[in-house]
Amino acid sequence: MYLGIDLGTSGVKSVLIDDGQNFIAQHSSRPLDVSRPHFGWSEQDPFIWWDGVCQTLDGLAAEHPRELAAVEAIGLSGQMYGATVLDAADKPLRPAILWNDTRTEQQCLELEQREPKLRSIAGRKPTPGVTAVKLMWLKQHEPGVFAKVKHVLLPKDFIRLMLTGDKASDMADSSGTMWMDISKREWSSALLAASGMEQSQMPKLYEGTEVTGRLRAELASRWGMSPSVQIAGGGGDNACGACGTGVIGEGEGTVSLGTSGVLFVSMKTPRPSHEYAIETLCHSVPGTWHQMSVILSATSCLNWVAKLLKRNAAELVTELGRELGGPTPLLFVPFLDGSWSPHSDTEIRGALLGLQHSTDDAEMARAVLQGVAFALRECADAFRATGTSIDKLLAIGGGSRSDLWLSMIATLFGVELRVPESSELGAAFGAARLAMVAGSGANPADVLTRPKINRSIAPVIQFSAAYDDSYRQWRRAIAQIRERSAASTM
Repeated sequence: MYLGIDLGTSGVKSVLIDDGQNFIAQHSSRPLDVSRPHFGWSEQDPFIWWDGVCQTLDGLAAEHPRELAAVEAIGLSGQMYGATVLDAADKPLRPAILWNDTRTEQQCLELEQREPKLRSIAGRKPTPGVTAVKLMWLKQHEPGVFAKVKHVLLPKDFIRLMLTGDKASDMADSSGTMWMDISKREWSSALLAASGMEQSQMPKLYEGTEVTGRLRAELASRWGMSPSVQIAGGGGDNACGACGTGVIGEGEGTVSLGTSGVLFVSMKTPRPSHEYAIETLCHSVPGTWHQMSVILSATSCLNWVAKLLKRNAAELVTELGRELGGPTPLLFVPFLDGSWSPHSDTEIRGALLGLQHSTDDAEMARAVLQGVAFALRECADAFRATGTSIDKLLAIGGGSRSDLWLSMIATLFGVELRVPESSELGAAFGAARLAMVAGSGANPADVLTRPKINRSIAPVIQFSAAYDDSYRQWRRAIAQIRERSAASTM
């Protein structure tokens, strides 16, 4: 048996698989709260992550004690980029600053001025979500906290610390910090120095398929597990999602509809993007990299409109049906947390354009799905501009349960989307697969195979021109929204 733990922004999910990679059980935590004390801020208390992990493992221990007792290795997946700063006693000094926090635009400019080779070393231009600029912000605005920072861990690696006592991380997650030389797959002394950090403050790096430590004896006793259980390096949620769907070969890709929306393509050589805010990162598999573009709000936009309408988000989508029709003239800009990719813009915010007396719940929900699809199309266009081919994609994440949403994306991309079985468990499943590789010593290619396909969603050709035209209108509207957003923050 193998266990995958995925620490998301909104909750924790743990999945048990057997030696044949069959799903045995899964358990989810209660929703996790995000604190937004100021404009553009997004923070969480690291201990709510740990509480969430304990909820899921306590649940599995109660419901599936024999299966949990048979676990040989655990893989970790998690939300990326979050800065968890620890003191000399390994205690968090403040709430973690999350991936979708946008307070650090000035620090991004400063970091690139300090290290002109940054994009070539780190594989991308700095954007406010990355970890390095968060520490620069702390040094400037919370110097007392910064002075006490002994170690910095990414969110899932704080969970690793709690599970094992080890300060360790994997190449895939850590390559998003802007502290790594992604080609060499090691910490960069130049990038650390540029942000005022030292290598002694960084965790030890491992490949996602390597063993980083063992489960604490007291936790093994709590959950009825063996103290010999190994912990794998794992990866960030997107890399683990790709491992869950077997996307490790050149040119293979996924589009993920979770809290954020992600376009992900695997490659065998690093290909930094200099013009666009597109990430080139290490993959969780040795000798592999990936290119990734992230929009900060995807299903979170749907949750937002459902809350506004006092409706259930899933019911709203279900009521829209499965078949794609023409685009709605109501335009939604999904940048509720700002724009990260393919154009970094911390000031832009969301908008609904074209409201009228006849606008109802269904049209607003459809506009939200459409607006997220437009933002993903913008990412796809940037990928293609850098020479990345997008032919066929796997669709993963909770939003992939909506055929309507996938039809919009397939039509806008002009590509077929294939939905694997159990796609909503992609990252947790990928973490469990990495645990299997680490625990058994198997060849990654033999474990990280492509999944069975549940269904395929083809572009609806008859609506392609209409959606292309609506997308162009949406692009024109963004300039106006950016102007208004900038004015509102003055």
